[in-house]
Amino acid sequence: MAAADSTDTLVSIQGVTKDFGGTLAVDGIDLEIRRGEYFSLLGGSGCGKTTLLRMLGGFETPTSGRIMIDGQDMADVPAYRRPVNMMFQSYALFPHMSVAQNVAFGLEQEKVVKSERDDRVAEALEMVQLGAYGRRKPHQLSGGQRQRVALARALVKRPKLLLLDEPLAALDKKLREKTQFELANIQVKVGITFIMVTHDQEEAMTLSDRLAVMNAGRIIQVGTPGDIYEFPANRMVGEFIGTINVFEGKADPETGSVHCPALPCPIVLEERVAADSGSQVAIGIRPEKMRIRKAGTAPSEAAPASNFLTGKVEDIAYLGDLSIFHVRLADGRIIQVSRTNITRRRDEPLTWEDAVEVEWDPQAPVVLHQ
Repeated sequence: MAAADSTDTLVSIQGVTKDFGGTLAVDGIDLEIRRGEYFSLLGGSGCGKTTLLRMLGGFETPTSGRIMIDGQDMADVPAYRRPVNMMFQSYALFPHMSVAQNVAFGLEQEKVVKSERDDRVAEALEMVQLGAYGRRKPHQLSGGQRQRVALARALVKRPKLLLLDEPLAALDKKLREKTQFELANIQVKVGITFIMVTHDQEEAMTLSDRLAVMNAGRIIQVGTPGDIYEFPANRMVGEFIGTINVFEGKADPETGSVHCPALPCPIVLEERVAADSGSQVAIGIRPEKMRIRKAGTAPSEAAPASNFLTGKVEDIAYLGDLSIFHVRLADGRIIQVSRTNITRRRDEPLTWEDAVEVEWDPQAPVVLHQ
């Protein structure tokens, strides 16, 4: 991934709002995106991410605020004059044109001379590993190949900024995973700033240098994938990104721990919980940070005084590289624990209705603010 200079801002979004007849699709967003960065706008349907992308591309006009690209205010700059290109979810290839003609279309509109146009088209097709496919028509290509043609067509104009609207949504899971790495490698190679809209958390985490989580027209948190996964700004982010077990309890300022009615012992965190005595606190623990074993088995030492629970196995999902356990607690709630399958085995030592013990280290829990 690109390691952009933090002082080198390409896109500056300042107090941008978009109001559709009394409905705020985008609500006062401030955001800076660095030159050469792969940046993702992540959120559920209706969160405002696509509207924000369309305002960057010039297809929508902000109700208030301003958008700066490379130091220039875009207020009076139409879409076709912006240093921006957009790759749509549908790919929007011309079916009657060959691959090479599709890629060359934008250059023809700009009246680039044929010799330069041919060179740039050939370069773009080689970049997306389709150099031998220039004469084919879109219907003769696979979904992944059509996606790469659309990418080549966007890159051939050498924009400063490339906008991608759910670029991999039409691909099957295996091809999507393969194409994610190809897309990231191409972005590093060309050095163009990419801004991608997606609702796919895994895609955003895989591709992005940084990402913004959006909800109800606002940006809730901006950070690297690691920052957002490990240190969510609030409960909404923690529950939206990946899977997390949430326990609610009361803070004990003397010990810095949290007492949860659902657990037989307090939750102790590496960093003491700073809250008034008796304050309600939500604690999140990721499934992969928990350890599960059959009740009464090793370790042989006495159960810890904190950070453990007991329950029964409700469901088991074997996914090859890992197993997922749904554990039913005494109060009826279900939590999830995952375990990496680092050894080969024919039989799973845990089965349905087994009594189990689950524990975790103090650095695993995170406070989830409201």
